[in-house]
Amino acid sequence: MAIIEVTNLKKSFGTLDVLKQITFQVNKNDVVAVIGPSGSGKSTMLRSLVHLEQINGGSINVAGDYLVKDGVYSKPQEIKRITSKMGMVFQHFNLFPHLTVQENLELAPKMVKREPSAELRRRSTGLLEKVGLAERASAYPAKLSGGQKQRVAIARALMMNPEILLFDEPTSALDPELTGEVLQVMKSLAEEHMTMIVVTHEMGFAKEVANQVMFMDHGEIIETGHPEQLFTTPRFDRTKAFLNRSWQ
Repeated sequence: MAIIEVTNLKKSFGTLDVLKQITFQVNKNDVVAVIGPSGSGKSTMLRSLVHLEQINGGSINVAGDYLVKDGVYSKPQEIKRITSKMGMVFQHFNLFPHLTVQENLELAPKMVKREPSAELRRRSTGLLEKVGLAERASAYPAKLSGGQKQRVAIARALMMNPEILLFDEPTSALDPELTGEVLQVMKSLAEEHMTMIVVTHEMGFAKEVANQVMFMDHGEIIETGHPEQLFTTPRFDRTKAFLNRSWQ
């Protein structure tokens, strides 16, 4: 059953069409890897799902509710409710430098959901254990490596109990030796059947972990398929050319 349905999504910046009639769906428990060259519209598409970008046309349905239908957005309170079903992990972590790791995790549910402190502490401690950072709970972000910061960012997104996790190139700001620790956490989430959409340049991750790969170029979805099919026998020349460059 589709948990996200996107239909004829359009987005322009001035005269530049960034997204052109984007249509796809994501089923519950899917791990969808979105690949493609820089500037192909991948991040804009992802940000549109959580209303960080406002689209110019089309529809986005999340778990049965329309965030936007035929270019008309729901009311602000509805938008807030629908987007709360999704958690977003960004390229550059966006941690609050003046808060400890544990305080970074607990801030949003404390402010938004008014959860009791004891429950927040129980969940944040559990999630830090899950991402392998229990011993860094009282550390400040400046004392963490890039990989550790990104693992904290993943735990923070999970604190809001999202149905879907969106990742916008979560390893592209990391040194290669730190990339593996973040991908391992994401792989563990996939094994727990978390629904995920991952914009990534990590072809190995897409091939191993995703059950669906979407190739975008120039604001269009050129090809979608199972990793085994798309990586070994792509149907379109643009896909082949991109993959040849990516694996070199």
